[in-house]
Amino acid sequence: MAARVTQVDREAVRRSTGALGVAATLRGLRVTSRHFIRNLWGWMVGKPQVRTVMVPEEEDPKPAAFRGMPVLVALDSGKERCVACGLCEWACPVDCIHIEPGETVDEVERYPRVFDIDMGRCMYCGLCEEACPEEAIVMSARVDISAFSRAGLLWHKDQLLTPASQLARRLAYIREDYGRR
Repeated sequence: MAARVTQVDREAVRRSTGALGVAATLRGLRVTSRHFIRNLWGWMVGKPQVRTVMVPEEEDPKPAAFRGMPVLVALDSGKERCVACGLCEWACPVDCIHIEPGETVDEVERYPRVFDIDMGRCMYCGLCEEACPEEAIVMSARVDISAFSRAGLLWHKDQLLTPASQLARRLAYIREDYGRR
């Protein structure tokens, strides 16, 4: 139930803006024209005011704090850093992460036999990254994750594995940011 009802005097609004809102339309056109002429002049003299990124030929640089799609960090040996503790799966608010642990005889006792992320459900919040004690899942700068079907948005472990060298900037940011706390 509404706490307060406000009556709008439609006739007063019509009188102040005109029958068709001509004053507001002209004001908007003036702002648009001003920006267009300033940008055109800057382009003509060689000092453009606006930066245009030609996608996909150029890539827009993203800051280290940018959160794109979550990926698994791969060790130098090619194995995943993940120990299948399940904390990222537990921390995910939309339950888009699915992990099935497996046993191994290496120095790491467990590994994710199955590690799937449904990118169609992921909301890129970064809670999985914060929950991971091994820095095994991080938010990358990758944003191009389109697919033709819902099944194409289900990413498996082999698709998610990314070498640590490609994620060095993000890992350094995480260590610096979380080290202060």
